[in-house]
Amino acid sequence: MNLKILLPFKVFADIGDVSNIVVEARSGSYGLLPRRLDCVMTLAPGILAYGVAGGDDAYVAVDEGVLIKTGPEVLVSVRNAIAGGDLVRLREAVEGEFLAMKEEESTMKAVLTRMESDLVQRLAELHHGR
Repeated sequence: MNLKILLPFKVFADIGDVSNIVVEARSGSYGLLPRRLDCVMTLAPGILAYGVAGGDDAYVAVDEGVLIKTGPEVLVSVRNAIAGGDLVRLREAVEGEFLAMKEEESTMKAVLTRMESDLVQRLAELHHGR
């Protein structure tokens, strides 16, 4: 299989001769082998593991995203990725960086929602004040 990991503004990795892939989806971990049927799945922040023919397994911490398998091509599109061999460090990166970014996003969304609500209320007051 050919594994390509895409970030919003660049190709993070393009690996050929991949023999297996294990990813963390929202509903659990999934393994992909070359003859697996084509599929699409949403990925949860976690560790993506892959094996290259004749080599050791490699690991990449990935943020949430999407995986698409079509034939021998596997595309993984995520917001952020960190490569490394130390699983403990990668797991800490997932728990620290990626999940913290998600909390910041939800806080920012709440603030934006309040601002939008205030704006709509003020526009309504201006409209009724005519």
